[in-house]
Amino acid sequence: MNCHMNTNVQMGELAVDKHVKYIISVEKKKDSFESVVMEHLRLNGAYWGLTTLDLLGKLDAVDKEEVSSWIMKCQNESGGFAGNIGHDPHLLYTLSAVQVLALFDKLDILDIDKVTNYIVGLQNEDGSFSGDMWGEVDTRFSYIAICCLSILRQLDRINVDKVVNYIVSCKNLDGGFGCTPGGESHAGQIFCCVGALAITGALHHVDKDLLGWWLCERQVKSGGLNGRPEKLPDVCYSWWVLSSLIMIDRVHWINKDKLVKFILDSQDMENGGISDRPDDAVDVFHTYFGVAGLSLLEYPGLKAVDPAYALPVDVVNRIFFGN
Repeated sequence: MNCHMNTNVQMGELAVDKHVKYIISVEKKKDSFESVVMEHLRLNGAYWGLTTLDLLGKLDAVDKEEVSSWIMKCQNESGGFAGNIGHDPHLLYTLSAVQVLALFDKLDILDIDKVTNYIVGLQNEDGSFSGDMWGEVDTRFSYIAICCLSILRQLDRINVDKVVNYIVSCKNLDGGFGCTPGGESHAGQIFCCVGALAITGALHHVDKDLLGWWLCERQVKSGGLNGRPEKLPDVCYSWWVLSSLIMIDRVHWINKDKLVKFILDSQDMENGGISDRPDDAVDVFHTYFGVAGLSLLEYPGLKAVDPAYALPVDVVNRIFFGN
């Protein structure tokens, strides 16, 4: 992927140390308003924050033992993980747990069969996946199941062809994908479907030019990307849209310099963190997607991130090729 930064655009700097301080402070503030609202999402927040730290080369700033033992307390007897201790398990949190343990190189503390059985049990007859025992179906859950099982090296435990066929049934005439068959194309769902097809070696099902065109049209004047037509740009789409473009080899169709500038302009330069768009309040979700987007854009000083697994490339290589 060629990503020559055009030096004519005046670039700000990535405030690395401020972002590290911000993320660590969020992890420690257990009683703030933000953390009460995020209470049931703590595991997702841990994944966003810790992956950001790793991309910034600062994962040593956290106590891995402490975080790992907290994660294991979020596991339910079903084998799935909850967003926090004592909450209900869901595929969303199960993937976050597996991703964080992969970051820490601690996948060996998992009972792999137990987690695998939980995921396998959520596949439906038509190949789709439910997010939990309540049965909501969404292509996000197909991606999560595929990503999780692949990291655990257990993809052979499900019917992969059925998963692929279900995802393909969610493809739309505009080249995009929806959450269920007939659902509107949306950048978040496109990432999930393209990511799952990439991991399963089934990208030939994607019309790369058609989808690439739809994704490139997400870039607005400010340089930012939106998730579907007529919507405001949002830093999180720097991840969903960009990673999809990279997986289908069409990332050269957008203006990278303007996107870098949009992400950098969305930083809180005083207190750290990145917001959805310039001058809004920051949160750990957008901080992760901003830094991950910059990593995909090969911003200097950041570790490379894998567009399909949403983990640093060195972590993915360690999983599949050993240290």
